[in-house]
Amino acid sequence: MLEIGGIGGLIVLILDIWAIVSIVGSAASTGSKVLWCLLVLILPIIGFIIWLVAGPRSVPQTR
Repeated sequence: MLEIGGIGGLIVLILDIWAIVSIVGSAASTGSKVLWCLLVLILPIIGFIIWLVAGPRSVPQTR
C-alpha cells in the first residue's frame, strides 16, 4: 500500500482542499457537488486527479 507522509502528505492535503473549495464554488448541482467532494475525501490522490480531468470548475467572480 502506498503511504504518504511528511511534505508529500501536506501537498496532497493542500491540493484536496483547493479541489473542494473549487467544487463548492462551482455551478454544479448540490448532489453533484456532494459526490465530487466525497470522491476527493475518500480517495485523496485518485479523486483529485479525476476531479482535475473531469470535475466541475469554480465560477469566475465578476465585479
